[in-house]
Amino acid sequence: MRAVVQRVSRARVTVAGEVVGEIGPGLLVLLGAATGDVEDDALYLAGKVVGLRVFEDEQGAMNRALLEVGGALLVVSQFTLLGDCRKGRRPSFIAALEPGEAERLCDRFVACCRELGARVETGRFRAMMDVELVNAGPVTLLLDSRKQF
Repeated sequence: MRAVVQRVSRARVTVAGEVVGEIGPGLLVLLGAATGDVEDDALYLAGKVVGLRVFEDEQGAMNRALLEVGGALLVVSQFTLLGDCRKGRRPSFIAALEPGEAERLCDRFVACCRELGARVETGRFRAMMDVELVNAGPVTLLLDSRKQF
């Protein structure tokens, strides 16, 4: 699984003008599932995201995790994270997991984050979503359960 994680002061996702997920300070997680991903990938990424020390302590160093600062997660599924743009100008999405299984793994990721104590809001799987955010820092990190980067 892949994730783009952004530290935000606020973020929200809307579908057809309706707000379906919204947070104040915390992390926006754009999440994609790849062919071959299994439940262990969701467990690994959940632990990594919830435990990331990207929030400032009293000295201004990024030394605190989400739960320490009372932040929340907004998780938005995004199969385009698996897009391959190395050839031509049109991305190939052959590496993306089929939608039914991808939704199951994304749901498992969300459940794991909640089990770890995080407050989690979500987008809507397979919907056309508008995502708004204020990136705090800016801080943006790339995570991959296969540790490719």
